[in-house]
Amino acid sequence: MPEQLGFFTRVLDDAPPAERYRLALEQIRHAEALGYDSAWVAQHHFDGDEGGLPSPLVFLARAAARTERIRLGTGVVTLPLEDPIRVAEDASVLDLLSEGRLEVGIGSGGTPSTFPSFGVEFTERREVFARKREALLAALAGEAFDGTSNRLHPARPELLERLWFATFSSPLAVTAAERGDGLMLSRTQPRPAEAPETTLWDIQNPIIDAYLDHLAPGAAPRISVARTLFVADDRQEALRLAEHGYRNTRFARSTLGDEVDRLPVEELLARLDAHVGTPEDVLESLSRDTALRRATHLSFQVHSVDPPHEYVLRSMELIATRVAPELGWTRNDIDLGA
Repeated sequence: MPEQLGFFTRVLDDAPPAERYRLALEQIRHAEALGYDSAWVAQHHFDGDEGGLPSPLVFLARAAARTERIRLGTGVVTLPLEDPIRVAEDASVLDLLSEGRLEVGIGSGGTPSTFPSFGVEFTERREVFARKREALLAALAGEAFDGTSNRLHPARPELLERLWFATFSSPLAVTAAERGDGLMLSRTQPRPAEAPETTLWDIQNPIIDAYLDHLAPGAAPRISVARTLFVADDRQEALRLAEHGYRNTRFARSTLGDEVDRLPVEELLARLDAHVGTPEDVLESLSRDTALRRATHLSFQVHSVDPPHEYVLRSMELIATRVAPELGWTRNDIDLGA
């Protein structure tokens, strides 16, 4: 059963970038006041529609200064596009500034158009990721770099116990398990061409199986399951906002093509793995998701609904008070003077 509740934002409020960042910070502070255990931000380059933040560690440094308890995570740093030594340095400094609250999620990336600008071939991303991941691990462990006497300063080997690996596949889940990293599963995944009606949990349960079967001896499983979840007081209002969001998003059209225009809203949301409605509605919808029952961490986001800011705040409240407790989560009742 889940022990941790996370709030995930892609920083996509309908506003210019500076206002997006301000609103996302307000949402993270709201999550802390509601007892959420963690807040996560995604990294996206050159795309203000799918993700509004290219520099997650910079943003989280600001979030660390505005919060006291909540853990702060990257979901994820696209490691093939980064210098792994610089990632280790920035993460170590941020972890010190936040007094040990950083969680580092890394992944190989999934947007082909981004890679040429960083001098990396998309088709080689997995090989590049594997090489840079080893360099990141070595740097955090305090090993010398490339035959020199240079070592990470400030050193922060504690971060090795707070690494997360995002993947769509069982083989890479095994890679995460063998080192004892956390496993990060997405809010949605592509369906097999031969079985388009496959449920998300039927895709993700075998990945969880592979992770658990190969987990490093003595390592506690860390399984973070992300889900799109928009909760409102009124079902019809929730569906209206969700329909507006999905019928106008590139993600939905790239996934379903022209069906986006024809499907009834509830079928549209089901096909896109979105849980929308009142607390009772989303609890009924989530009850079928067997992967959630195996998670140690639940991470909820409002993308691709991306409703107005006030609806995001209310959804967070309803999740913390009406939904997550029914899924097994217990609030951390630290008094923050909120």
